[in-house]
Amino acid sequence: MISFKPANMLAKSLLSATVMAAALMTAQASFAQSALDEILSDGKLKVGTTGDWNPMTVRDPASNSYKGFDIDIMSELATDLGVELEFVPTDWKTLVNGVTSGKYHMTGSASISPARMKVAGFSDSYISVEIYPFTTSDKAGNFDGWDSINNGDVKVATTLGTTFEKKVKEWFPDADIKVVEAPARGFQEVLAGRADIFVTSNIEGATLKEKHDIVQVSNTDARSPAPIAMLLPQGDQVWINYVNNWIKVKSLGGFFDANREKWGL
Repeated sequence: MISFKPANMLAKSLLSATVMAAALMTAQASFAQSALDEILSDGKLKVGTTGDWNPMTVRDPASNSYKGFDIDIMSELATDLGVELEFVPTDWKTLVNGVTSGKYHMTGSASISPARMKVAGFSDSYISVEIYPFTTSDKAGNFDGWDSINNGDVKVATTLGTTFEKKVKEWFPDADIKVVEAPARGFQEVLAGRADIFVTSNIEGATLKEKHDIVQVSNTDARSPAPIAMLLPQGDQVWINYVNNWIKVKSLGGFFDANREKWGL
């Protein structure tokens, strides 16, 4: 005896099968398009780096080479992947766009923020930063605590596109905010006498204090402790999983601890 399905049941079955097939094709395409496949196929890992965050990433203009905490991490990652490493110059305002547009496969260290999380993925964190205000020693007596900076007579310098730019505007609405564009940096404005204050991480601040006449503003506790991680393509879970597992393996082997010690972090 032959039975027939009603037309609406048949249509539903066909629709269900079509949806399942589409989902399978999407999953297969997603896997095939992973940055990991591209990196292994081309034999090259492209990393976006600014070259202006000492001691994380520092570019030598004479040789066009890079050094720093980030650079050592990326070099180790490329070695373990068995591929060539290519650093792609970028700046803070276009850092995320370079990942989302496929200009590079990942970035060096960047603060994890809600704004960035909307469009890009992050690796697991391997270091964190805290923010402090800094000035030159001759102006140190003019400031005492965070509130002393939020004054119309105080010029606060910051770099366009950085996390610090947003924080400065939020914390010092009454101050005279001076935004400079990379490769210029906020601390350079203070050193040149064109600004009074800049804010930066404990990481960069420690390095700057060793090289320049820069001091931390007195009676200022750390603000906005933030985890640091690598930016990755948001939808590429295959590549994200690889990087996260690599971080776990290298952490257990002591690589990250040794690298932090090497760069005074």
